[in-house]
Amino acid sequence: MDDVVRRKAPRAAKADKPAEKTATGWTQDPEGVRRNIVEVATAEFAAKGFNGARVDEIAAKTSTSKRMIYYYFGDKEGLFVAVLEEAYARIRGIERDLDLAGLAPDAALRELTGFTFDYQNANPDFVRLVMDENIHHGVHLDLSQRIRSVNASALTALSDVYRRGVEEEIFRPDLDVVDLHMIISAMCFFNVSNRATFSRIFGVDVAKPAVLAHRRSVVIDAVMRYALRKPKKRGTS
Repeated sequence: MDDVVRRKAPRAAKADKPAEKTATGWTQDPEGVRRNIVEVATAEFAAKGFNGARVDEIAAKTSTSKRMIYYYFGDKEGLFVAVLEEAYARIRGIERDLDLAGLAPDAALRELTGFTFDYQNANPDFVRLVMDENIHHGVHLDLSQRIRSVNASALTALSDVYRRGVEEEIFRPDLDVVDLHMIISAMCFFNVSNRATFSRIFGVDVAKPAVLAHRRSVVIDAVMRYALRKPKKRGTS
């Protein structure tokens, strides 16, 4: 009966909420408590999935209580949605700081692809959360307007890079930006999501630095070969 509670929508902390006792005393930092809960829950959900994670175990690893988890997030589903929101917001926030507009279009596409590869490799919990949400057919994403909003920036930035590249006759003019985004995401994601099986089947330790560096180069090269305008043949106008 650990996670069986009356279903309700997540709610924001009220100004008059009761103080929460922690190992360091009484806290007056509700946002800090919330961040602590989300951080611990991220690791638990990534390791065990939505179905396997338990609110009791999450609470035991935080500086707060199970009661306060329900106060902040409503229920286990509300907590999982908050974890997904923070996970997507983090990667999109870093993308926005890449200053792609200050680079030539081809350099910007290389930068964005390399960043995506590096980020997903360094943040396997993000990949595991996305994998688990796909197992659940994306039902939790449907509960969050914030996730849709923050992810819109991914296509906005890539669209700008692609548009500039087409105008400068660097990129092919016949591409769909969604296709380009999917190709980048798929190849970077696979390197983490299928690491264990791929390594065992083909005897390649994809986590080794040298292998990672090679794979990163291959991914960037594949994206650029797809996007770059093909040179005109001699004798054609």
